[in-house]
Amino acid sequence: MADEYTYPMTKMNFVVSATDLGDSDISSVGAFTEVSGMDATAEVIEFRQGNAKLWTSVKMPGLVKHGNVTFKMGYITSSQFLAWAHTCVADNRPEPSRKDIKIELLTSLNDGTNAGAVAWTLKNAFITKYSIPDMNSTANEVAVASMEVAYEELTVPSGTSAT
Repeated sequence: MADEYTYPMTKMNFVVSATDLGDSDISSVGAFTEVSGMDATAEVIEFRQGNAKLWTSVKMPGLVKHGNVTFKMGYITSSQFLAWAHTCVADNRPEPSRKDIKIELLTSLNDGTNAGAVAWTLKNAFITKYSIPDMNSTANEVAVASMEVAYEELTVPSGTSAT
């Protein structure tokens, strides 16, 4: 039997969900138009031993750093994500509420349904910035709010994590 030809996955079909830490049954799903900035970078440590005969440094992998992820959404009023954002950036907030956020890229099946093909998880995430859309009565566009999220660990699709 010949292998079926499959198209590359498009990046326009995804689902974002958040789970409270310690409570796997409490989760919320957000409707976002864009997710950007998901990355992990290993710093490079360079050193040269004092008695080295070569005039070059040795390079070793160092700490892994993560950039903040930005979520953009059409402004909606009945979202658990929105309530979480308000809690995280409130002036009188307690310790920021942390969640594990799963970003799942979907693929279309032959029967017209969608299935998760690839998923990334942002562990111990909390919202660091919430931006309200600009208000302009002459514009003809959707009000798009954005949230910036910091996280401690990125689980990549291969099942390993970049800590």
